[in-house]
Amino acid sequence: MKKHVAILGSTGSIGTQALEVIQDHPDKFEVEVLAANNNAELLIEQAVQFVPNVVVIGNTEKYKQVADALENFPVKVYAGYDAICQIVEMETIDMVLTAMVGFAGLLPTIRALQSRKHIALANKETLVVAGELITRLALEKRVNIFPVDSEHSAIFQCLAGEEYNPVEKILLTASGGPFRNKTFNELRKVTAGEALIHPNWCMGQKVTIDSASMMNKGLEAIEAKWLFEVNPSRIEVVVHPQSVIHSMVQFEDGSVKAQLGVPDMKLPIQYALSYPQRLKSSFPRLDFTKYPNLTFEQPDTKKFRNLALAFEAMEKGGNAPCVLNASNEVAVEAFLCEQLGFTEMSDIIEKTLQKISFVSDPSFEDYTHSDKEARQYARSLIGIKV
Repeated sequence: MKKHVAILGSTGSIGTQALEVIQDHPDKFEVEVLAANNNAELLIEQAVQFVPNVVVIGNTEKYKQVADALENFPVKVYAGYDAICQIVEMETIDMVLTAMVGFAGLLPTIRALQSRKHIALANKETLVVAGELITRLALEKRVNIFPVDSEHSAIFQCLAGEEYNPVEKILLTASGGPFRNKTFNELRKVTAGEALIHPNWCMGQKVTIDSASMMNKGLEAIEAKWLFEVNPSRIEVVVHPQSVIHSMVQFEDGSVKAQLGVPDMKLPIQYALSYPQRLKSSFPRLDFTKYPNLTFEQPDTKKFRNLALAFEAMEKGGNAPCVLNASNEVAVEAFLCEQLGFTEMSDIIEKTLQKISFVSDPSFEDYTHSDKEARQYARSLIGIKV
């Protein structure tokens, strides 16, 4: 039986690579739903190629463009964020790949879980913002959350067959980004254009900036806490510039298991979609002779303060990670628009964390309110009209 997949964020980096995986295995997967926020042109191309049951364009102003282009295809067309949240409840969907960027991915993921859909999770903000709510819901509905991030996929693979062996430590590897060797004063002057050139990975703009500031690794640490049910004290970040070891797990006997591969997101995407099978692929293979030296170092949390702020928010819990995420999204957007310097992003996040009221046991409504309040305050600090 083919697995019918809904892809939320189909025109982004993860979404387009997921479609490549599905194209390589037409006997295993069927595209049921394609959803994108704004890129109507690419969404139309994808719909023509894969002919899903439904497409959704988040930007309602582009509904007519998409609907007219697909008029002669057996594809239903809807528009708006509410439609994205509703479409995941379709009975014909087996798995939802959530590859939307930011807080917007939270509600569609909740709706999909409530409808007992398995999740391939590429939207790390979902667990960062509301990890306790999401993991509780998945357990209640008896559905699985399969990680798509290369680091969490690596940990997931390392834990296979280790159900009864306690984890001593999770080691999240980080490339260190393009500015690993720059001084703090040099970081003050870097531009968005420079930050968008990642040495190893090809990703969307938001994730690439987060990688450069090391916030991405902080968000991944929070995500790992919920995915693998580990105490924050058992999560460690290790800078590994070659990005060959995607992450590691250390057990109580001192053994360390690692998952290795070339820096290519299609492998973890395919593993999430096909689990527990490992499907044959044409992905590039790791040639160890091209990597004679694998190096490791500790992250500099004084220079890359976002990583330290993320760990502080994780330790505090409650709505603190939600506030961290919201203020970071605002700061990244402002940096990309040249309204904020690179190191100033940390200032905005830190001040917002200090300002927004702490909620120790938040509900979904609390998360929504905290997200809105944090965004408004962060924008006011930057001078953006709220």
